[in-house]
Amino acid sequence: MTNRSTLADIPGLVRVENTSPEELALLCREMTPDAYPHQQVYGEYCPIQEYVDCPPQAAYDYLSRGHHLEEWTCSLRGFEPAGTPGLWVGHDRLEKGTRIYCRVEAHPGAMTVDYHCAWDQSDELWMVYLMRVVPAALVLGRPGSLITWTNCRHPYYRNNPRPDLAPHPDRRWVGDYWDLFYAGHTLEMRNLKAILEYRHRSDLPISSAPAERMAR
Repeated sequence: MTNRSTLADIPGLVRVENTSPEELALLCREMTPDAYPHQQVYGEYCPIQEYVDCPPQAAYDYLSRGHHLEEWTCSLRGFEPAGTPGLWVGHDRLEKGTRIYCRVEAHPGAMTVDYHCAWDQSDELWMVYLMRVVPAALVLGRPGSLITWTNCRHPYYRNNPRPDLAPHPDRRWVGDYWDLFYAGHTLEMRNLKAILEYRHRSDLPISSAPAERMAR
């Protein structure tokens, strides 16, 4: 049981002990505008989600195999082992000559798949893409999967920590695209949905075998 005395001195808490249901409803209405500025919604975090008509275990298995990034992302291609176990290096064709490093951390119990990435270097994989597969039967009352994807605006998105590693001086930095992340990730989520649903409905294997260069 919660010890209420430990909460009494914390300023700013809104609880039924200090706010009536009527006051709570009014507060929520005041916090619910008709429209939200883009920066307010996507300024520091970029969350997207999509329903996919594909069994959740199959969707999770697909995401957990990093070579599939070459299928559903718009620009990540040519992954190869980077020399460290579990670390891959490929090309982000969004910008010419740009290398991207990636490590996949997957947890089957929770069906979470996190892609730890970075442009140019592998010493600090600070671009972290957090994905989760939720059984749609649990949250939407129908078969299939709900896939969520969240990206957080690490300070390095604003300032490149290693400009000396850029392939050429005029290369745009990944953070310069932040305001387009929602749109770009939505396009990629649609790619993911299209691939998973097509293969599921066509009774095809959901996951594909990695290319020889990625199977080493």
